[in-house]
Amino acid sequence: MTSFLKPENALKRAEELINVGQKQDALQTLHDLITSKRYRAWQKTLERIMFKYVELCVDMRKGRFAKDGLIQYRIICQQVNVSSLEEVIKHFMHLSTEKAEQARSQAQALEEALDVDDLEADKRPEDLMLSYVSGEKGKDRSDRELVTPWFKFLWETYRTVLEILRNNSKLETLYAMTAHRAFQFCKQYKRTTEFRRLCEIIRNHLANLNKYRDQRDRPDLSAPESLQLYLDTRFEQLKIATELELWQEAFRSVEDIHGLMCLVKKTPKPSLMVVYYAKLTEIFWIGSSHLYHAYAWFRLFLLQKSFNKNLSQKDLQLIASSVVLAALSVPPHDRTHGASHLELEHEKERNLRMSNLIGFNMETKPESREMLSRSSLLAELASKGVMSCVTQEVKDIYNIFEHEFLPSDLAVKVQPLLAKISKLGGKLSTASSVPEVQLSQYVPALEKLATLRLLQQVSNVYQSMKIETLSGMIPFFDFSVVEKISVDAVKQKFLSMKVDHMRNVVIFCKMSLESDGLRDHLANFAEHLNKARQMIYPAEKKPSKIGALLPTLTEVVAKEHKRLLARKSIIEKRKEEQERQLLEMEREEESKRLRVQKMNEEAEKLRVATEFEQRKNERLRQEIEEREKEETKALYEEAEKKFKNYKGKKPLIEGDKITKQTLMELTLNEQLRERQEMEKKLQKLAKTMDYLERAKREEAAPLIHAAYVKRQEEEKILHEHEQQQEIELSRQRHEGDLKEKERLARMIGNKEIYQEKVVSRRQAEFDRLRKETEERISRILQSRKQDRERLRKWKYYLNVEEERQQKLREEEEARKREEAERRRKEEAERLAKLEEIAEKQRQRERELEEKERQRREALLGRGAEPASRPTESLARPLESGSAAPAAAAAAAAPAPGKYVPRFRREKPDGAAAPPETDRWSNSSSRPDGDRWGRGEDRRSAFGSGVGSRSSSTWSSSRNPR
Repeated sequence: MTSFLKPENALKRAEELINVGQKQDALQTLHDLITSKRYRAWQKTLERIMFKYVELCVDMRKGRFAKDGLIQYRIICQQVNVSSLEEVIKHFMHLSTEKAEQARSQAQALEEALDVDDLEADKRPEDLMLSYVSGEKGKDRSDRELVTPWFKFLWETYRTVLEILRNNSKLETLYAMTAHRAFQFCKQYKRTTEFRRLCEIIRNHLANLNKYRDQRDRPDLSAPESLQLYLDTRFEQLKIATELELWQEAFRSVEDIHGLMCLVKKTPKPSLMVVYYAKLTEIFWIGSSHLYHAYAWFRLFLLQKSFNKNLSQKDLQLIASSVVLAALSVPPHDRTHGASHLELEHEKERNLRMSNLIGFNMETKPESREMLSRSSLLAELASKGVMSCVTQEVKDIYNIFEHEFLPSDLAVKVQPLLAKISKLGGKLSTASSVPEVQLSQYVPALEKLATLRLLQQVSNVYQSMKIETLSGMIPFFDFSVVEKISVDAVKQKFLSMKVDHMRNVVIFCKMSLESDGLRDHLANFAEHLNKARQMIYPAEKKPSKIGALLPTLTEVVAKEHKRLLARKSIIEKRKEEQERQLLEMEREEESKRLRVQKMNEEAEKLRVATEFEQRKNERLRQEIEEREKEETKALYEEAEKKFKNYKGKKPLIEGDKITKQTLMELTLNEQLRERQEMEKKLQKLAKTMDYLERAKREEAAPLIHAAYVKRQEEEKILHEHEQQQEIELSRQRHEGDLKEKERLARMIGNKEIYQEKVVSRRQAEFDRLRKETEERISRILQSRKQDRERLRKWKYYLNVEEERQQKLREEEEARKREEAERRRKEEAERLAKLEEIAEKQRQRERELEEKERQRREALLGRGAEPASRPTESLARPLESGSAAPAAAAAAAAPAPGKYVPRFRREKPDGAAAPPETDRWSNSSSRPDGDRWGRGEDRRSAFGSGVGSRSSSTWSSSRNPR
C-alpha cells in the first residue's frame, strides 16, 4: 500500500498509470487512498478522486470496488457535504447507463441478446459445452457476450446505490430517484425476475426502517415530504408491475401501500387513491375476484365524483356503468356454502384482507367490520345514486336481472342490450389515472348471470323441460356449457335441478327431502288442527281481575314512564359527566406525557449534540496529531535521504528526540546551503558562457561580412531581371488597351442617344413625382391647419365653458354663505329672546321662593300662639299676595306642549300649588350657582328652628342672583 502525503498526489499517480495502460493498478491506488483512515476529512480533491474512481470501476466493471469506495465516501461526507456524495452517485449511474446503452446500440438483435432469465446467474453448462464444441460462435452468443455483461453491471449498480442510500433522511430524494430509474430499467427491458428482486429489496428496506427506530439519520415517515417520496415509489412500483403483468407482485405492492398507510395513519392524496383503485380493479379482474373488483370500481367512482371537478358527464356515465356492470357480474350464489371449516376460515380471512385493501379499514376487531357481499353492494349503489348516472342500456339490464320475472323472454330481451353494451367504452378524457374502460369485458359474466337467472325463474314455473327447449331459450352457450354452469349452481345450493340424458329432459326439483317444506310439515299440520279445534270448541271466557285495574292503569303507566324517563336522563347526565371527567383526565395525562416527552427529547437532543461536538473535537485533535506525526516522519525520512547523499559533514540527528520544529530548521538550513552552492555554480557557469560567446562572435564577424556582400550582388541581379519583365508586361497591356479603345469608339453615338433617352425619361418621372409630392404636402399642410383651427376652437369652447361653470359655482357658494349667515343671525336672535324669557322666569321663581321661605319662617316662629292667629296671619299674606302669584304664574305659564310639574297645575278648589323649581328643565339654560343655590333652599325648607333659618340664610347669601 503506497502512502501519499496529499490526495492530489494519488490522483496524479492514478492518471499516470491510466496513461500507460495500467488501469488495475490505478484503481487499486485510488481504492487504498479512499479506504485509508488517514483521509477522513472531506475536501474537494476527494470528490475529484471519487469521480475518477467510479469511472475506472465502470470501465473495468468492478462493481464490488465501486460499492466499497462509495460506502467509505459516504462515511466521509455524511455529516459534512452530502451533496458531494449525491453528485458522485449520479455520475456513477450515468456512466453505467451510458455504457449499457452503447453496448445495446452495438447489438443487432436485442431480444435474443437479452434472453436471459436471471442476470445474476452464471453461464449455463449447455452454453459452455456449445461454445467449446462449435468452432464458430453464433451471432446470438456474440451479442450475448457483448450486451449482457453491461446490463448485469447496470443492475448491480442500481442494487449498490439503493443499498448505500437506504434509510437515510438526507439522501431519500436520491433513493427515490434511483428506485424509479431501476423500475424503468425493468420495464424497458422486460426484466421480470429483477423487478421481483427490486421490490423485495425496497420492502426489506422499509421493514428495517420500522425495526431499527434508533438509527442515526433515520427518515421520519410522519413528515409529509418523506411520506410522499415513499408513496410515489410504491405507486410507481404498482404501475410497472401491472404493465409487466406481474399480478402477484402488483397485489403485494398494493399491500405495501396499505401497510404504509396503516403505519403513518394518513390517507394519500385523491390523485394517488385514484391510481390505487384503478390498479385494484385490474388486479381483481385478472384474479377473477368479481366482488372485490366491483367494490374497487365503486370506490373509484366515489373518488372521481367527489374530487375530480373536471369530470365530464360522459366520463361519469361510463364509470357508473362500469360500477353497475361489475356488481352484476358478481355470481349471485354464495361460494362458501357447504365448504369445510378450514375453507371457511381461509375465506373469512381473505375477505377481511380484501375489505381492508378496498376500504382502508384501520380497525383490528373483525366484529366491527362490515362484510362484503353482492346484495349489500347493490343496495349501496342504489342509496348512493349511482343508478341515476348510468346509461339507459345498463338500467334496463339491471332491472331485468334484479327486478323483473321473465322466464321465457329473458334471453331475448338481454341479448340486444348486451350487443349495445359491448360497443360502449373508450379512454376517459378527464380521468387520466383511470385506464381505458371497455364494457365488453363484462359481457361473458353477464351472459352467465342471464343463464343463471333464466334457470332460476324457469325452475319456479316448470317441473321439467326438454333439453332442446332449454337450449333454445339460452342462445349464449351450448348446452354443455349450460350444464357446467348449472352444476356449479346446484353445488352452491342456488338451484335444484337434474339432467336426464336418457329421456333428454331437465327436471327442476322444488321439494327435496332436505327442503324446509317437508322438514316442518308435521308441525304445520298440528298447528292447523289446533286452530280448527279452537274454532269448533271455543274456550269459555272467565272474568278477568285486570278489568278492575284498567281505569287506574293508564295513570300508573304514565307515572312510571315519567319516572323511567327522569331516571334515564339522570343516568345519561351521570354518564356524560363521567365521560367528561375521563376525557379531562386523559387530556391532562396526555399533556403531561407530551411535556415529559418533549423535555426528554430536548435533553436527549442536547446530550447528543454535546456528545457529537465532543467526538468531533476529539476526532479533529487526533487527526491533527496524526497528521503532524506523519508530516514529521515524512520530513525525517526526506532529511535522512538528503543527508545520506550529502558528502560533507552531516548534522547530528537523534531519532528519538527529533521534533517537527527541529526537522524544519534542519531542512531550512540544508535548503539555504544548497541555494548558496547553486548560486556559486551559476556564477561560474555564467563566466564560462561569457568567454565562449565572445570567442564565437570574434570568429563569426568576417564570415558574416562576406555573406552579406555576396547576398547584395545576387539581389541586384534579381532586381534588374524583374524590372525588365515588368516593363515588357506594361507595354503589352498598353497595346491591348489601345485596341479596346478603338473598338469601343464606334459605339459612342449610340451610347449618347441611349443616355439622352434615359435621362429625359428619368427627368419626366422626377418632375411627376415632385409634383405629386408637392400636392400631397400641400394637402397635409391644409389638413393640419384645419386640425389646428378645430383644436383651437375646441380649447376656446372648453375654456369658456369652464369659466361659466366656475362663475356659477362661485355664485352658488356666495348664495349658500349668505343663506347660512342669515340663518345664523336668526338663530342667535331666537336664542337671545329665549334666554331673556328664561331669565325673567327664573327671577319670578326666585321671588316666589323667597316669599314662600319668609312665610314658612313666620309660621315656624309663631308656633306657640293660638291656632287662630296663624290662620289669620296666613290668610292675610295669601290674600294680599294672591294677585302677585297669579300674575307670576300667568307670566311663567309654559308654552303649549311643554311639561308642567304637578305642583303648578290647578287644584280642584282653585288654589294654586306651592311654587317649586323646574327640575326637568334644561340644565344648560341656567348657571351652576343658581342650580346649587336652589338645591340648598329645597333642603332648608324641611329643616326646623334656628338650624333651618341659618341654612336658608347661608344658601341665599351664596345665591349669585
